[in-house]
Order: sequence, then structure tokens, then C-alpha cells
Amino acid sequence: MVKPPTITPQIAPPPAILATPSPIPSTFTDGLPLPKLLIFDLDYTLWPFWVDTHVTPPLKAKDNNTRAVDRLNESFAFYPGVPPILHAAHALPLPLALASRTAAPELAVSLLKTLHIPPPPPPPAAPSASKPSTLPLRRLPSYPSLTPPPPKRACDFFAHSAIFPGDKRTHMARLQRASGVAYAEMLFFDDEGRNRNVEALGVCFWLVREGVTREEVDRGVREWRRRREGKGGEEGEG
Repeated sequence: MVKPPTITPQIAPPPAILATPSPIPSTFTDGLPLPKLLIFDLDYTLWPFWVDTHVTPPLKAKDNNTRAVDRLNESFAFYPGVPPILHAAHALPLPLALASRTAAPELAVSLLKTLHIPPPPPPPAAPSASKPSTLPLRRLPSYPSLTPPPPKRACDFFAHSAIFPGDKRTHMARLQRASGVAYAEMLFFDDEGRNRNVEALGVCFWLVREGVTREEVDRGVREWRRRREGKGGEEGEG
């Protein structure tokens, strides 16, 4: 009698574990050119309010300075995606600047000093040896998981600032003089389309619709690269 062939049961592989998307813009680590100065507006770009309209001083820090409350006990903080972007840019290093036309510059500066940016999370565990890993061409520095750096004041992440009422072209001119960076090497994120007029100077403008995020930074950097290469703009920039 012929024995039936032995059938080895097929064990289904475990379901794939979805990796948590990195909060760091992918353009920071892809090895391609980056602007020499990233410039951000404040109101509805880095934080979700008008500092000259919604904030009533004095300010008081809360939750280890990750947010602040004003005299009316209203709470104020950055958009969630902002802290890891600031840390990643600072680690490269990629210089950052501020350009705000707020009518309350002193209050804006006070809030930037009050709000602290917590340290980034520790680096993820090394990938399994059974799987090849694709390493980025540009690596961001990390720190040992047991010794994270202390929180830093938000204002300390910015090498230059221009915070005063007026035409944003004036802000760009002041930042250019202070930094020495050519206008064509600047990328400016702002939530108001009228500030696109900075492009007359050669600055690359990217319109932020719902606050700065990793995705918005990536789109802005890619648009800057396209212009640098002499290609047309992206439809979403307007």
C-alpha cells in the first residue's frame, strides 16, 4: 500500500504590523538639496490662533511648559506636528526663522519664551536582521533613550525672527540681511495667500492651509526643489 504524501501545513504569516509614520519630514533625510533657511509665520501656521486677538496676558505655563494659559484661562500651544519638525531641523542643522505680521509682537515673543518644546522620542529599535533595512542618505542625530535632552524654549529653535506688522516682503528683507541667505535659498510657510508677494523677491512661498505638518513641509521643500531645477509649480501650492 502506497503511503499518501506527507503534507506540510502552511502557516500563515502574522499580519503585518503597520509602522507608525515618522513625524519627521521625509525630505529632511532623502539626501536631496534643502533650502538654507526655513521661515515660518506664527498665527494659524505654527499655532492655531491669532496671538493679537485670542490671547489675553499675562501668560502662565502649564504641563511642563508645553502649553500656556492666559488671564481668561484659555489654553494655547503649537499645532501637534510642529515640535518634531523643529527638533529635526535643529538636528540637521537646518536654520529656522520666523516672519509674523502680528500686531502684538511683544506678546508673541513672550509666548515663544513660555512654550517649551519637549525632547523628541528615542530612536526606534533596530530593524530585524532577517530584513534588509533601507537607511536614509542623511541621518538625523539621536540620543540615548535614558538621557534625553531637556525641553528647550520655542524661541531658541529660531536663528532669526522678524515679528512686526507690515508687508511680509519687509520681513524677508530683514531676514536676508540678518542671515546672509539669498532669497532663492529661502522657503516660507504661511497661511495667507496675500503673503505670496514675497515671491517677487525670489523667495519660495508655500501656502499652509491647516497648520504646519510633516506633509506640508515635504510639499514645500519639493516645490522649492522644482523651482531650483527650473520646473513648474505644484497645483496645491495655491
